[in-house]
Amino acid sequence: MKSDVVYQDDMVVVFKDIHPKKPIHWLVVPRKHIASINDLEKGDTELAGQLLLTIKKLSLEYGFADDGYRVIINTRSHGGQEVDHLHIHILAGEHVGRMVSAN
Repeated sequence: MKSDVVYQDDMVVVFKDIHPKKPIHWLVVPRKHIASINDLEKGDTELAGQLLLTIKKLSLEYGFADDGYRVIINTRSHGGQEVDHLHIHILAGEHVGRMVSAN
């Protein structure tokens, strides 16, 4: 699948979502295959931290840290996970609205 890479290092790749929901909609993906957050192991502590620190770095570099942004990790079918590889969505560039409907 063709992707528009925003950032990469030896542990993480960040690319634009192919169906963006906001002006910035990126996916932060570990290079190591981990099916979901449920499959993280104690040895993945550094990697998990690197995923979050990468998000912080990009928010500062691309100028959306001050206005704010949302990060989402969908896990398994009821959580909306569609791809069997851990990934974190970053949504930014405009107000993202309520997280869950009030209904």
